[in-house]
Amino acid sequence: MIEVLHEHTWQGRQTRHHERVQALLAGHLDRARRGEKHPVEDFLFTYYSLRPAHLRRWHPGAGVALAGAAALSRSGWREHVLVDVRGPGGDTVPAVTLDACGFATRREQMVRHVRALLAATASRPAQLGCFGLHEWAMVYRQTPDAVRHVGWPLRLGPRETDAVVEAHRIRCTHYDAYRFFSPDAAPRNLLRPSREEALALEQPGCLHATMDLYKWAYKLLPAVPSELVVDAFELARDARELDMRASPYDLSALGYPPVRIETPEGKSAYVAAQRAFADRGATLRSRLRQALDLLGPHP
Repeated sequence: MIEVLHEHTWQGRQTRHHERVQALLAGHLDRARRGEKHPVEDFLFTYYSLRPAHLRRWHPGAGVALAGAAALSRSGWREHVLVDVRGPGGDTVPAVTLDACGFATRREQMVRHVRALLAATASRPAQLGCFGLHEWAMVYRQTPDAVRHVGWPLRLGPRETDAVVEAHRIRCTHYDAYRFFSPDAAPRNLLRPSREEALALEQPGCLHATMDLYKWAYKLLPAVPSELVVDAFELARDARELDMRASPYDLSALGYPPVRIETPEGKSAYVAAQRAFADRGATLRSRLRQALDLLGPHP
């Protein structure tokens, strides 16, 4: 069953989407024009590959047809087809919708992987004892010019930063965090995450697993509604802020007070925030699974 959106309805949604994205991107685009880097927000445009212009483009997602003359220009878009729908006056009018079956067939491997990963992650309890130590492990015993965010000082200095790593058991479950560990830090991790083992290790307490909901949402465009993609972008942005506030870097000049995970109070604050992000991620993960269900039976 296809939901039909007539022109005044879907153009209103599209306008609201454009305005929302413009507000979210204003700071990044302004910094980009000035050639300024930002150690927190640049991550959303370097590690993640969706371009701002593509984030701005609005899609209703699978199972929705757009009626009206303005929608017909989309008939030439990749993955879209023309269909006949019932107009406001009861007559038959042309509309444009995603070719859901064709999309699911052409993108079968991606759809299958994301479905499996979302289900596996949702099936596990959140692990809340990592304290964001992956960022500390990335600078462990590194020379100043080898750290990821050159130009930003370490809050405790190199020696004390290394001591924090050595005083903790590191239990990172996420490959795309673990792969950036320094050579001396990697053997200290209790696990050896790999891309192939993501289905076995991914768990909802991991900030990077939460941030990656944005990646999976945009990789499945235009089958996923753009509003859901932007919700995932906002969640990733918020989680990234905690990620870097709990890191060894001093980013107070940017207005980010540190979460001092080397202290009992800091650990408690991190776990509370991590739990809240796990809850937000669970809701978004469920919505993303529902969007995938509109593509038809699981391949």
